Amino acid sequence: MPVALATVAVVLNVVQGVLAVPLLNRALDRYLKLGATPRGLLVVSGVLTLAAEIALFALIAVQGTADKERLSSVALAIGASLTPFFMAHSLVVSKRSFLAALAGAATGLLLLLALLTGSWLGSLGLAVLLVFAGVWSLGTTRPTGWILAAVRKLDAARSIETRLAVAEERLRFGRDLHDVMGRNLAVIALKSELAVQLARRERPEAAEQMVEVQRIAQESQREVREVVRGYRRADLQAELAGARSILRAAGVDCRIEGEEETQLPPEVESALGWVVREGTTNVLRHAAEVRRCAVRTRIDAHRSVLVMIMENDGVTHPPPAASGSLPGSGLKGLRERLHPLGGTLTSGPVLNGSYRLTVELPMGAATG
Repeated sequence: MPVALATVAVVLNVVQGVLAVPLLNRALDRYLKLGATPRGLLVVSGVLTLAAEIALFALIAVQGTADKERLSSVALAIGASLTPFFMAHSLVVSKRSFLAALAGAATGLLLLLALLTGSWLGSLGLAVLLVFAGVWSLGTTRPTGWILAAVRKLDAARSIETRLAVAEERLRFGRDLHDVMGRNLAVIALKSELAVQLARRERPEAAEQMVEVQRIAQESQREVREVVRGYRRADLQAELAGARSILRAAGVDCRIEGEEETQLPPEVESALGWVVREGTTNVLRHAAEVRRCAVRTRIDAHRSVLVMIMENDGVTHPPPAASGSLPGSGLKGLRERLHPLGGTLTSGPVLNGSYRLTVELPMGAATG
């Protein structure tokens, strides 16, 4: 009889060990909220555990408690038989529910064995063994599940960070491409129209205008390559000189006033250069009858800010994008460039049919 009971217990524990692998996998999925509770496997595991425990308790009853060494071996087998089910169960329920169920099972076991055997001390020892197996299973399995959850969240965070970096690079590329090509295409269109008119009048200046169109197109190709490489920075003085030249070629009187001797950090110069470029593009594209344009840069000592104002006349009916109700991609891109520097941008029509673009940068950003 002892050999038969031990054989039954061993076979049941082997089956339990084979079942424990898919059971723990699905229990971990449930803990990580990746799957449903494996109720069927838990029921099968519970039945196998209960059958193995009955066989081991029957073995103790048959052999008696006289041989302490043999009794200790069977007690260890009882604890080991409980752990697969306890480990899976601790993952699919809350810690409070698991400990409450464990306390109830230990109390029930203590009372049942005491009534059957009359030995309160031995029953208490087995109940303590049951509690120890449950607490050990909880202490080894739940932290493992927590670590796996933390690793999974870390992987998800890295994936989100990668996607955000890609989205930011796309925004940067789109913003730079718009700022680079917007003004250049407007100038090409303007000079091409001028060349057509001169050619119809058989004026030799038409060839000069087309040469200038060719130069600007080649310059645009170079700037697009630099945008793709991500190395391009707008130079403020070059943009101011280019704006004056382009606007005068379009018949606009362009005046530039400001703090010529102020030393600005490269990132501030680049941001203001993009402002001048985008403002020039808007003058050429949106203003119907522009005659005057002024770019003024000054330092407001009272508020400790650097102010750049770009103002032009001739805007009798500003488009929605210029009025501020539906900001265009150009102004939105400028705000994105100024935001890391703490700068602000406001734009809109003012008195007498003029349009004003105002940029303010804190002196800390402007002085580096």
